[in-house]
Amino acid sequence: MARANREMGAAVAGIEGPEAANGREPAAAAGLRGFSREELHGLLADMLLYRRFEEKAEEAYAIGRIGGFCHLHIGQEGLAAGAIGPLRGDDLVITAYREHTQAIAKGIAPRAVMAELYGRATGCSGGRGGSMHLFDTTVGFYGGHGIVGGQIPLGAGLAWAIRYRGGDQICICFMGDAAVNQGAFLESLNMSAVWRLPVIYVVENNGYGMGTAFARVSATEMEARSGAYGIPAHTVDGQDVLETYRFFEELAGRVRGGAGPQFVNAITYRFRGHSMSDPVSGTYRSREEVESQVEERDPVAILRERLMEAGLLTRGELEALDAEARAACEDAAEFADASPLPDPATLYDHVYAEINPHGRLFLDGRPGAPTGGRARVDGGGRHG
Repeated sequence: MARANREMGAAVAGIEGPEAANGREPAAAAGLRGFSREELHGLLADMLLYRRFEEKAEEAYAIGRIGGFCHLHIGQEGLAAGAIGPLRGDDLVITAYREHTQAIAKGIAPRAVMAELYGRATGCSGGRGGSMHLFDTTVGFYGGHGIVGGQIPLGAGLAWAIRYRGGDQICICFMGDAAVNQGAFLESLNMSAVWRLPVIYVVENNGYGMGTAFARVSATEMEARSGAYGIPAHTVDGQDVLETYRFFEELAGRVRGGAGPQFVNAITYRFRGHSMSDPVSGTYRSREEVESQVEERDPVAILRERLMEAGLLTRGELEALDAEARAACEDAAEFADASPLPDPATLYDHVYAEINPHGRLFLDGRPGAPTGGRARVDGGGRHG
């Protein structure tokens, strides 16, 4: 969905009539300016794909096809489409562990993402990473990181590499709201400011760090978090994909032009629990709160209704887009299910350390364990 040199003030294709002729914009067209009908359908198709993919992953996890941890992005699709869509193909994205839709948005095929969730050799990380560690440098997607805040210094490092090599790419580093209380966040912002790195730090502010409301663990408003380092802070409505797209398209251009690091508080909401082991509402938010957000703040529904009200989307077109998304996700699940497990002989591939081929600690005194000055245990006694 990346688009370049779009005329921001252009009229939406297909909106005509007496009001337009009189110089008045139809009420239903509010917020649609600058996007063609094709582009609007493309954004809706993207979000439908993300939603159906996550629902298929939810189903696969429930029947045991996916193991381990699984964190769904349902409710936050507008941010994936709106923040990543305007990027160039050679721009970089790094993120936390709620990243299935972001990986697809950056260009990893749904088949490769689903196969990774299934732990199969055809997955984007060869079946080694699973849900939290999607990775494909060929499309500029650098993970998927399971340690809270662990990706933030790496995002600074990616941006530093761009600057060092004299490139004009940018890096977007996503994080959850709880990650801003990590020391790695503060150090990364400081270095980014000192070196004026081409990085946009984006907080997916869904209001909760696991089961704890952000207001309970922070005496500082989110927008104030970057001020100490002179990094401009912005807030955007992540549930409005068009507002989000416009915002990131403009901000990416500024950073590419040398504006330095930026900090974005993207307001969003997850419609599922923190992970598949967490009930939808849990004990930390009411069922009424979740239902209200689903009813009033669904990014897919918001765009769908705008397009229908403006006469830019028919029921038949919506059904066709949704059917295409469902078919792609069904195909991804079938592909994953039919794919082989990784060969056990490749267990130590891509491990950048020399280790005992049997994975043992060098303390058991068995053949192959080094003894030169290394402590080992033999017959219950300790020998140097």
